[in-house]
Amino acid sequence: MPILTGEARVAGVLGWPIAHSRSPRLHGFWLERFRIDGAYVPIPARPEAFATVVHGLHAAGFVGANVTVPHKQAAFALCDVVEETARRAGAVNLLTFRDGKIRGENTDGFGFVANLRAHGVDPSAGPALLFGGGGSARSVAAALQAEGTQVAIAARRPEQAEALAAIFGLQVVPWAERERALADHALLVNTTSAGMVHNLPLALDLARAAPSATVVDIVYAPLQTPLLRDARAAGLRTVGGLGMLLHQARPAFHAWFGVDPPVDDELYRFVAADLL
Repeated sequence: MPILTGEARVAGVLGWPIAHSRSPRLHGFWLERFRIDGAYVPIPARPEAFATVVHGLHAAGFVGANVTVPHKQAAFALCDVVEETARRAGAVNLLTFRDGKIRGENTDGFGFVANLRAHGVDPSAGPALLFGGGGSARSVAAALQAEGTQVAIAARRPEQAEALAAIFGLQVVPWAERERALADHALLVNTTSAGMVHNLPLALDLARAAPSATVVDIVYAPLQTPLLRDARAAGLRTVGGLGMLLHQARPAFHAWFGVDPPVDDELYRFVAADLL
């Protein structure tokens, strides 16, 4: 492990809670691989103290931080400069402290699209149907539209679906009709936390899906979600969520530490080992 000096660049990840985050393991792997004089630490930040913590990190000389739930919208409001990726997503997951300013970006969409391509899936080969209407759905919708993909959304809460539809011009599929719409879409994407460890699985019968459809789950813990297992049993192509986590971290690492790191099998195995 590299020895830190007084010139070490330090970044971290802000969330509440934060113990579940695999980002320290991921960035720590890259820091050691490239022998960088730097560190990446988990930072628990209560919602009511979030702004104080961010300004404190800035003042303390951190180079930046990742932001995870529940702080992505709060981070957006704190930024002096908001990049277009974050503006379209309506949320920030990457803070960079530079020239006395807090700059915000969103790399979730980048990570989603890069993960599709890494699995041999063309992100523009939609149309796509997203399940869920939260912040992740917004990031994924923005990224797919940037690829020229037609996007529809189905959410349990109709007001969430209508809100995103108004922002992005999406087609809304009523939740009760989601399975009827499967055959009309090439990408079927779970953007919710359904299927995550300790959560109920996404309620979705894939019997009506087109045989050529790809089922994507952004959940990465567990690696094989119930949705992915059902999709494989139905003979459909699948893309798991861990690759999205790995790829969304690349722009952050480059911004803070000056290296554009690869996402390869060794990294995947190292991070996945902590999820088994």
